Amino acid sequence: MANVFTMRSAIQHPLLSSSANFRPSHPTLSIRSQPARPRRRNAAAIRNALVIEQEVDAKVSLVRIGTRGSPLALAQAFETRDKLMATHSELAEEGAIEIIIIKTTGDKILDQPLADIGGKGLFTKEIDEALLEGKIDIAVHSMKDVPTYLPDGMILPCNLPREDVRDAFISLTAKSLADLQPGSVVGSASLRRQSQILYRYPNLKVVNFRGNVQTRLRKLDEGEVQATLLALAGLKRLNMTENVTEILSIEEMLPAIAQGAIGIACRSNDDTMVNYLAHLNHEETRLAVACERAFLETLDGSCRTPIAGYAHRDEDGNCLFRGLVASPDGTRVLETSRKGLYALDDMVAMGEDAGKELISKAGSGFFDW
Repeated sequence: MANVFTMRSAIQHPLLSSSANFRPSHPTLSIRSQPARPRRRNAAAIRNALVIEQEVDAKVSLVRIGTRGSPLALAQAFETRDKLMATHSELAEEGAIEIIIIKTTGDKILDQPLADIGGKGLFTKEIDEALLEGKIDIAVHSMKDVPTYLPDGMILPCNLPREDVRDAFISLTAKSLADLQPGSVVGSASLRRQSQILYRYPNLKVVNFRGNVQTRLRKLDEGEVQATLLALAGLKRLNMTENVTEILSIEEMLPAIAQGAIGIACRSNDDTMVNYLAHLNHEETRLAVACERAFLETLDGSCRTPIAGYAHRDEDGNCLFRGLVASPDGTRVLETSRKGLYALDDMVAMGEDAGKELISKAGSGFFDW
């Protein structure tokens, strides 16, 4: 498998800030935490240090984490690593966890809109293949990128606590979407965002705008577009919220299915990893994601269909769900909502029922984009 890089677990991870451009420059890159070394040491000290370093090099990692190589993906992988180290003492030892970077189809093809590339799992397929081939032990994904079906032999038993699900509006010339001048260009690779923007602001122009967070902010700064929208969750994980102009409400911009949620997959027969991940799972997030993915699976929309949905617990402990499908040009937007018990079976049924309602409302041909 091409384009695979390795990092050994260390106490600190690369800076993931607005100026970060961390990329492995060697096929195998090891980052280790070691005590500061004095400038002069006697021969015995040097021999002891070499023995320790050789033992670290020879140590077989207990957990190999597979991830994409973008700064945001790495931030999510390091968050997973830190939680594993905090909950399992044997994983807190130097070299116990490796982070293995895998380039996916979505990372390789940057000059086309995602909808034009086609297929599902554009940002997960190669990582999942590495998992099933035994090259990694767990796969860390942004849940919004995970297809509603999983390959045989793979399970996704763990969701970390969900970050803020809202979208952030970012502009150097306007305070909000409503403040943009007619004809202003908004950059977004998301058909979900594109359709909702055009539905509310048909006098704006939306263009394809791909790349990681840092790349898109650079393009904005260079004047390619007047504004862009990014997931607030990603900006928080990268400590880049200073770039936010306005946080959009759920009512103005319904988020992507499972936005802000991190999913961790492992092989179905790997009891050790299942046990490790059980201690990390955040059940409230897992149930919300299950509701939203049931909605998505029922709609069975193509990659050219804008779909949005959000489930959460209300102040009374019930589940509130909102779902949406739209035409890419924003001329048709269909919405629905549900309320029910915050329990797995009820929430999955809620998502499925909401999807069936919108299929009925949409009529034939609506999803044939």
